[in-house]
Amino acid sequence: MKRILILGGAGRMSSGTARDLLATYSHSIEKLIIADSSNERLDILRQSLTDSRIETHIIDVTDRQIILSLLAKCDVCINAVPTFAGLQMDIFHACFEAKRNYVDYGGMGIYTVQQKAEHDQWEKAGITAILGLGADPGLSNILCRVVADRLDKIDKINLYWAAKLIGDENPILIPPYNLSTVLAEYTNPSQQFLNGKLQQVPAQSGFETIDLPEPFGKTSFMHSQHSEPLTVPFANGIKEKGMQEFTWKLSLPEREHQAWIGLVKAGFGESFDEDVTLPNGTSVRPVDVLQAVIDRNIERHKKRIPDQELHEIHFAIGQGVKEGNSCRVTARMIGLPDPMYNEYVDACTSMSMSIGVQQFLNTETTRKSGVYAPEEYFNADKFLEEIRKRNFKVEIETQITEKD
Repeated sequence: MKRILILGGAGRMSSGTARDLLATYSHSIEKLIIADSSNERLDILRQSLTDSRIETHIIDVTDRQIILSLLAKCDVCINAVPTFAGLQMDIFHACFEAKRNYVDYGGMGIYTVQQKAEHDQWEKAGITAILGLGADPGLSNILCRVVADRLDKIDKINLYWAAKLIGDENPILIPPYNLSTVLAEYTNPSQQFLNGKLQQVPAQSGFETIDLPEPFGKTSFMHSQHSEPLTVPFANGIKEKGMQEFTWKLSLPEREHQAWIGLVKAGFGESFDEDVTLPNGTSVRPVDVLQAVIDRNIERHKKRIPDQELHEIHFAIGQGVKEGNSCRVTARMIGLPDPMYNEYVDACTSMSMSIGVQQFLNTETTRKSGVYAPEEYFNADKFLEEIRKRNFKVEIETQITEKD
């Protein structure tokens, strides 16, 4: 059965995943069930996708019985409900109860460790969960596996993602992905693998500037909360190679970067999901107010939003030993403006999820039960083959310094 349920399926990333799953270059999907709490978002998706394989439902994602009834119709469930909605474990456990395979776009590390701890139960039940199957995490984990597989001994792997907007300056702040996620990345301390163990580091720490190919140029990165350091150093085939350092760093476009810093300074970061009481006695969540203001601003001033080209680069740099010689391996994925992405938001995230789900569904005879991160489950080179089909540029460089 190749029937897929997407919970929160009319959102930014998940709607792109739906498009990719139904595209001509994708594999045979029998049914795509898209469930979302917003009828407005579902209407927009229905208008843009007129495929007979689509079935849509307006749901309350907190209603367990509705979720279980939809799970009965599918083989695999994509959890696209935002992490900070607080439903990650509820949906994860509903899939376990229904004995349905589960994937998600990532849990910011908050839920990843909890989910991984249930590996034995899922393995015994004969069902699979794959965590963090987007771009970062997701494709980023695959790039780390590519690097690790080309080293006999690993000293360190450092993982990065950067975005660059080319065009006139945008006077309107548009979040690059879920607002709560951005605020968490700029506010929360993160776990990085340093000196052979996980260590907590402050938010916005680890400042580093790297000279990248055009159009990126000199790019500044910082640590942020992410799940990759919680899984990659401990993956089979990697942990045995003695790695002492693994870090994750991100870089958003400079003007937007400064805007997020300002919002965090104003108090929209810390405890952004806790109610504050207004002078009139009304209680509101700061994140809800900020989202409403941003949405209103985008709608009111959409004519002022300039055309911009999004360039992004994901790369992992590994250093270690290969056949007795010092070795440095760099794996890069570069996303360039392309007509294929015109209908997509967060194209790499959307497409990576689609690729992973299709590869999972098409390997039924070799399917592994249990709870896995992407670097533990997929063949990295085959995954990158599909990325290339979608016009992303993949580069792998190996530099060996031979001993005298």
